[in-house]
Amino acid sequence: MDAVDVSKSLDELVQKVSLHNPLPTIIHGYSLPFIFLYGAWFYCWVFVYGVEEYQEAGWIALAGIGLIQVLVSLSCYWSVHVRTFLTCANSSNPLEATYVKVVPTPNNGSSQLVFIRKSRDIQGKIAKTWFLFQKTRYNWDFKEGCFKGIVFPIDHSYQDYLDWKGYQSDSDIKEAEENFGKNELEMVVPEFMELFLERATAPFFVFQVFCVCLWCLDAYWYYSIFTLLMLVAFECTLVQQQLRNMSEIRKMGNKPYSIQVYRCKKWQMISSDQLVPGDLVSVSRSSDDSLLVPCDMLLLRGPCIVDESLLTGESVPQMKEPLENLPEDQTIRHLDMEDESRLHILFGGTRIVQHTSPTKTVGQLKSPDGGCIAYVLRNSFNTSQGKLLRTILFGVKRVTANNLETFGFIIFLLFFAILASGYLWIKGTEDPNRNRYKLFLECTLILTSVVPPELPIELSLAVNTSLVQLTKLGVYCTEPFRIPFAGRIEMCCFDKTGTLTNDNLVVEGIAGLDDSDPTSVQTINQVPLETLQTLATCHSLIHLDEGLVGDPLEKATLTAIDWTLTKSDALIPNNKSVRSPALKIFQRYNFSSALKRMSVVAGYSVSGSLDTCYLAAVKGAPETLRPMFASVPSSYDDVYLAMSRKGARVLALGYRNLGVLSHQAVRSLKRETLESELKFVGFLILSCPMKKDSLAVIREIVSSSHRVVMITGDNPLTACHVAKVLKFAKKESTLIMTFVSNEWVWQSVDQNLELSLIPTDFKRFTSDHVLCITGLGLAYLHNTHSKFYHRILPHIRVYARVNPKQKELIITSLNGLGYATLMCGDGTNDVGALKHAHVGVAILSHLPEFNSKSKKSEEKIKEKDNSNEGHDRSKRLVSRHGEKGRPVPGSHDVALDPRLERLNRAQVQLQQMMKDMEEQERAQLVKLGDASIAAPFTSKMSSIQSICHVIKQGRCTLVTTLQMFKILALNALVLAYSQSVLYLEGVKFSDGQATLQGLLLAACFLFISRSKPLKHLSRNRPLPNIFNSYTILTVLLQFLVHFSSLVFLVQQSSMRLPPKESQFPDLDKEFEPNLLNSTVYIISMALQVSTIAVNYRGHPFMESLKENRALLYSLVGTGSFILGLVLGFMPEINQEFGIVEFEPQYRNLLAGVLLADFVLAFVVKDNKGHEDVPCVIATPHHYLISVYRNGLYFVAVCMSEVPPLFVIEFLHRVVDILEQYFTECNESNIKEHYVVVYELLDEVLDNGYPLATEPNILQELIKPPNIIGNLINTVTGKSK
Repeated sequence: MDAVDVSKSLDELVQKVSLHNPLPTIIHGYSLPFIFLYGAWFYCWVFVYGVEEYQEAGWIALAGIGLIQVLVSLSCYWSVHVRTFLTCANSSNPLEATYVKVVPTPNNGSSQLVFIRKSRDIQGKIAKTWFLFQKTRYNWDFKEGCFKGIVFPIDHSYQDYLDWKGYQSDSDIKEAEENFGKNELEMVVPEFMELFLERATAPFFVFQVFCVCLWCLDAYWYYSIFTLLMLVAFECTLVQQQLRNMSEIRKMGNKPYSIQVYRCKKWQMISSDQLVPGDLVSVSRSSDDSLLVPCDMLLLRGPCIVDESLLTGESVPQMKEPLENLPEDQTIRHLDMEDESRLHILFGGTRIVQHTSPTKTVGQLKSPDGGCIAYVLRNSFNTSQGKLLRTILFGVKRVTANNLETFGFIIFLLFFAILASGYLWIKGTEDPNRNRYKLFLECTLILTSVVPPELPIELSLAVNTSLVQLTKLGVYCTEPFRIPFAGRIEMCCFDKTGTLTNDNLVVEGIAGLDDSDPTSVQTINQVPLETLQTLATCHSLIHLDEGLVGDPLEKATLTAIDWTLTKSDALIPNNKSVRSPALKIFQRYNFSSALKRMSVVAGYSVSGSLDTCYLAAVKGAPETLRPMFASVPSSYDDVYLAMSRKGARVLALGYRNLGVLSHQAVRSLKRETLESELKFVGFLILSCPMKKDSLAVIREIVSSSHRVVMITGDNPLTACHVAKVLKFAKKESTLIMTFVSNEWVWQSVDQNLELSLIPTDFKRFTSDHVLCITGLGLAYLHNTHSKFYHRILPHIRVYARVNPKQKELIITSLNGLGYATLMCGDGTNDVGALKHAHVGVAILSHLPEFNSKSKKSEEKIKEKDNSNEGHDRSKRLVSRHGEKGRPVPGSHDVALDPRLERLNRAQVQLQQMMKDMEEQERAQLVKLGDASIAAPFTSKMSSIQSICHVIKQGRCTLVTTLQMFKILALNALVLAYSQSVLYLEGVKFSDGQATLQGLLLAACFLFISRSKPLKHLSRNRPLPNIFNSYTILTVLLQFLVHFSSLVFLVQQSSMRLPPKESQFPDLDKEFEPNLLNSTVYIISMALQVSTIAVNYRGHPFMESLKENRALLYSLVGTGSFILGLVLGFMPEINQEFGIVEFEPQYRNLLAGVLLADFVLAFVVKDNKGHEDVPCVIATPHHYLISVYRNGLYFVAVCMSEVPPLFVIEFLHRVVDILEQYFTECNESNIKEHYVVVYELLDEVLDNGYPLATEPNILQELIKPPNIIGNLINTVTGKSK
């Protein structure tokens, strides 16, 4: 029992656990092996080799063993798995084990080694064994032999909850507290030193401290101490921000308050943080808005209206029905918290805006304060609010684009570093007088310097910059690691109602009642009284102090018929011409997406009598209500299908007069009885206007190489109409998978075309038709034709009449096929799909448009202050270097290695990034009002424009990361050569040179991460990862160009130097400016500027170099300064920075090589330059749409705005035809056969409109050129 698996079906947080016992410290993996190593070292040094003979080697070996021991010890802090392996022994018995290693599911925090808690009974035996992980308790199940999460009472029948009388004794309460824990949302804010030590043992900080120690050993104590102080200050700033964030999170928990609870057969007042599952409590509206529902509860008696905006983001208050109102036949059903039972559940963290005291009933509980009676289901961090808080608290903290790729990148660089240090050691040992200690130190410095110390900061900035930008755009993210996924999205899935279309529906009227013309739509004032009464009563609207609240569809309907709803659920007609008594709603069966209908029992008082006459009103999907009608009009199907094809939302209306009944008889009526023998009273026709920017956004997404899919619970014909209006695809024919004559077929919208379910020519079938499938068809394919299901799934553009579980199935199936999916919905019925998609965006459709203009001036002031402070610090850095690091002119500068240039750059970068990182740490904090339990991304805009924002930022993050890797890799490779080969040649940089280089280039690196995405999405996709042939090839080719330039200039400068006095240079002498040093310094600066300028990606994903003014000015300024040093414009500056004067001939050579290096590096990198040309260019009178194939641009000139993807597909079709005709489509073949090309274009175009013409038909009309024809053309000089 080494590994105890926790079933995923029971818990979505923990993947597996293993049991362990601690080992004695002396035999830990970082102790015992090193005792033997130290003994072996002492024996070999003293008795085998000799202390005097191998003094340096002995100390180096000791330092190496000590370093390894420190790294092994620190790895216990870095990795729980390493710590467990080195310090613990495995155990199979949870009763004997001390610790448990918990491995969470991906993206749910990090693994932990936690203490196992045990409780004993009176006899001293272990009664319970459990552990706490991320505020969640897991108990050992003695029967099944595994750990399980707390089993809450959330799966009982409704009747069990209604019969429950609360805890009857103190012992029951104590047992419940032991099993479930109390309702505490306590978040302990750690001490400053605790957080600082956590950061101080992080690999990046340890690596920097290790570098500082090496610099101290190499006599660069000033730089070392300064860097160490900067690092400590930087980490302290981040710790302070982290403490502020944790304090904010702590405030998000519910404040405990007094609440009435029924215990020990009486009502008593206790604090809300003492509640346990099984408690019966009284809940009511509070005058204090900060008092929220303390935990998840099931409403037993008395209805409530709840504001769930803090939890789901949905601003429309939700009506909650008590279980006591359910008919007897429904009380045997079991609670399902994820589906229809949500109607009866009060979720923790929500606010009660209205409650109705339950009526006095014999034998039923009545609270002393008149509140509603509720049953506590879950408490503490196990509630919906607690899970959201855990996501914010324990989600992925350190965000990077891809940790695995980063590790691979470092391994790639270390390979070259090991080669360089090995070369340095071999060549260095050839000098018998060389200090081996110094040589070993140099080799170690190469290994540390080639791994860029700024890499973690750069990668964090790549993600955090996008996070900040999204926050400013009103998009909040609880899982930042998903941002890079947005750059890889292929499938964009949308819900329809409330997402693509407006919630402000327009009631067109009633259809199906005119026998002479059933499809005609009658206005509301023309319809029969029964229809009006059905519309007036069949809804879930409620009347609050703020006004009418509920579904926008139902609000629009009630407004259209001009009836008034009172707070007591009475309906009164405002128009005196409507001769209907006032109606009162007695029983509601609220709308369910699974049942696709809702029912209501209403009644009115009979005039002159105390009796109440009841009626049943039903509305729902036409195909669902069809079998419920006593008689169905012959034109029933034709009417609703015709209306649906026009894009209208159609609801069938049913009415039944129940007559005079007693109250008890009404209560005993079953829903099946109400929904039978109904009278058809018309179709309610509503139009769903599109959101004003839906068409533009969908067009942009489609034209940026994404497939757009609709997943909705609405009618398939309505959904297909919306997809056609929004131009999901550029195909004329739409097929719906329909069940006709006892078989499934593909049927066209107008029902004129039918095709078999599994087509013979699959490719043509999917390319010629837009496919739509219903929920029933989806279930049929998934269960009976699994292979065809997975094959057809990516080609379906519309899913209609699907329930929430099927939405989830569609997303998981697409994920399983390897597609990167995005789901956009309103966060209510789409929760499962939003959670399972790679990128889930919840649109809060009822909120006002987000506006960030009010913050802009404040942000500009902050940016200005940051830049001024960074500039002042940079000036102080230079002045300190001038005072301590650089002697007065005339004296010799202290010798300094090229590696110090990177250290200086990191110093200045840390200074400039401090404020930015503070802001980004603050942006990572997502508050409850901003986050939604529905999805990782929550948009505060009702527009789907946020989808474009998320994709743009995702692409920008991917591209920024890629270019950072390339720039850092090239710099590291050049540095490896500089620190090994050139170091042996005696090349050194002065203090002033290294400082200047760091200051000039620090800004360039900072501005790269500040790049913003373009306003429009590009058709081209960014490269999905670092390790691809294009990236590796361009890096290696650029390194070859830079390496060649560096070697050539070193050779040329060495030839012009005076002869060497000895074979081996004196590496310990003071710095003396000479031609070689000056040349290497200038080209090393030029290479870094060239690397940044050449590898900056820019269009088509983010700002070009011209638009990123800050980066452009930094590069131009640095380049101009380098050119000034080469040409000697300012001799005083050259002298100040240790640059010798160049001869005119050599100066021209140096400038020419630098220019050639830049051009060649640009050429070998820019093998994808055609991507920088937009595929759609708008001119004042035309639209130019182009494709790039075979090294040629094919351009279509459009007179008016057309769907670009359609034209692009046509251009590709033209190129395919030319390739079939001429074998190869190139410029010479097109020129040689221009007559044939003209005839082909004339044939495939009909008055300028593209036609889909098959190649075999074209070859019958226009014969392809052959050898004889080509020979005749050559002789006669004609083209055929």
